[in-house]
Amino acid sequence: MATVVHPTRMELLMLKERLRVAKRGHELLQEKRDALIMEFFALIHRMQVVRKRVMVALEGAYSAFREALAYVGPRRVEEISYGMKESLRLRCSLKNLMGVRVASLKIEEVRPYYLDTPYVSAKLDEAIGKIRKAVKEIVKLAETFDSVRKMAMAVMATKRRVNSLEYYIIPKLEETIRWIELCLEEREREDFFRLKRIKSLRMRQRE
Repeated sequence: MATVVHPTRMELLMLKERLRVAKRGHELLQEKRDALIMEFFALIHRMQVVRKRVMVALEGAYSAFREALAYVGPRRVEEISYGMKESLRLRCSLKNLMGVRVASLKIEEVRPYYLDTPYVSAKLDEAIGKIRKAVKEIVKLAETFDSVRKMAMAVMATKRRVNSLEYYIIPKLEETIRWIELCLEEREREDFFRLKRIKSLRMRQRE
């Protein structure tokens, strides 16, 4: 249901105040949008850097693991893997990034992996170390990707609010203010001519 606007001076003052607040809010949202966009592109760059590190880490891990398999043998590697206990744990929480809540992922060392891994060869130790390093880089990539995704959503939401103020709310307020001002001006003209006519009638009556 449309809001009924009464062309009164009180209504005019209220609408002008709303317009002032809307324009100020529009400026602040524009600043926030620009800051979020800058942070978004910074995160994109960071994600590209981390992605390269992940690729390098995975290539190194796969290469080392293939060498370990060739040196130790697949069956022995499988037996060792069954005896290994949890040595890494993922901690998930949230952090605030420019007003946007994003994931914070941390890898914790539960226990040294070598306590449950019998020494077989330096090749296998090297492969395990590189795989663990690759896992940590993957977690960093996942955290950065979540930040990029949520920052993009925040940018879009802020842009929608900016556009709503710029193209709908502010023009609507300005249009309503102009209409009330025209109504008040017309009313003042009518009052002026009415008073002038009354004055003229009174002068005639005196004559």
